[in-house]
Amino acid sequence: MPDIEVAGRQVQITNPDKVVFPDSGHTKLDLVRYYLAVGEAALRGVDGRPMILKRYVHGIAEEAFFQKRAPKKRPDWIEVAELRYRSGLSAEEVVVTDLAQLVWVVNLGCVDLNPHPVRAGDLAHPDELRIDLDPVPGVPWADILTTAQVVREVLGDHGLGAWPKTSGSRGFHVYTRITPDWTFAQVRKAAEAVAREVERRIPDVATARWWKEERHGVFVDFNQNAYDRTVVSAYSVRAVPDARVSTPLTWDEVPGCRPEEFTLDTVPKRLAERGDPWEDLGLEPGSLTGLLELAESLGPAPKPPKGEGRRVQQMPVIEIAKAQHKEEALAGLDRWKARHPEVAALLEPADVLVDGMRGRSSVWYRIRVNLQHVPENLRPPQEALESDYNPWA
Repeated sequence: MPDIEVAGRQVQITNPDKVVFPDSGHTKLDLVRYYLAVGEAALRGVDGRPMILKRYVHGIAEEAFFQKRAPKKRPDWIEVAELRYRSGLSAEEVVVTDLAQLVWVVNLGCVDLNPHPVRAGDLAHPDELRIDLDPVPGVPWADILTTAQVVREVLGDHGLGAWPKTSGSRGFHVYTRITPDWTFAQVRKAAEAVAREVERRIPDVATARWWKEERHGVFVDFNQNAYDRTVVSAYSVRAVPDARVSTPLTWDEVPGCRPEEFTLDTVPKRLAERGDPWEDLGLEPGSLTGLLELAESLGPAPKPPKGEGRRVQQMPVIEIAKAQHKEEALAGLDRWKARHPEVAALLEPADVLVDGMRGRSSVWYRIRVNLQHVPENLRPPQEALESDYNPWA
């Protein structure tokens, strides 16, 4: 078990040869070396921010579990901040302020880093507004980049800078740094105004619709600014087979960028040659006044009608499976399709709704099908679920 000296401390790396990425063979030690290579740039994305630990203790081939509370057995130089939640519970979350602490987190099995948009010194007022562009299945990459450019325009029109990065997964992120003068509710309201204005400008490409079955194109996800949400930070490696990295870009790079080009193997060299496009992100934090005025001018967002305390379903959606693991849920979908081949043939890619649902400490999966493209006389009724996992049992 090697020790690595970093930031004046000895950090123990347990099981350094454990394979984290089966397809490429990259090990935990490879992951540690990556974070050391991009050190200061990765640290800027998490510095002073409490973070949720998303731990892949057996590599990315198995589901991660989420750990809000810092491990009780930890070095005395690991910093924490206490966050309180609506449930009345609280959690002392890890706060990374130097590279030794970052490496210690990676050694726990964290592949990506998931910080809150606040600093430990002021947990009530975010200093970042984050827009997550989440495409529905089948959306071309070019539409995601088009949406990112319109997000940039909306932010710029309201006095804010825009900082782009690949998500390292299917989507794209745009950040803006703000002064910590607003509550989470206000920041979320401002982000929702961005989403609605983007939808207004390019309605055929982007949507601000909250309910998944009502979306099309690129969902401009504003809810990542809610109190308990986190977004992977800049230079985080993602738990995908080719070890892609959530990589900061310049806007000149955005039109021709390809997310598969930015990986654990390529990003350190890119950073060494080009520097960090986000190095100056925090130099000129902006004001939310303009976006909050936009929110007022747009008026309340439309909401679906309710019936007996719940919203009335606007789409012909049926539930197929709830499962602890994604593969099990998808197997249930395959069985359902085999029973209804004529219906399955009529489904569009976006009609299959795969939801990763947050449980107590892990993600479970729900699959639904929107029958909007199936004639009414061919629509099957709601049936017993292919699998019916109860995450709260």
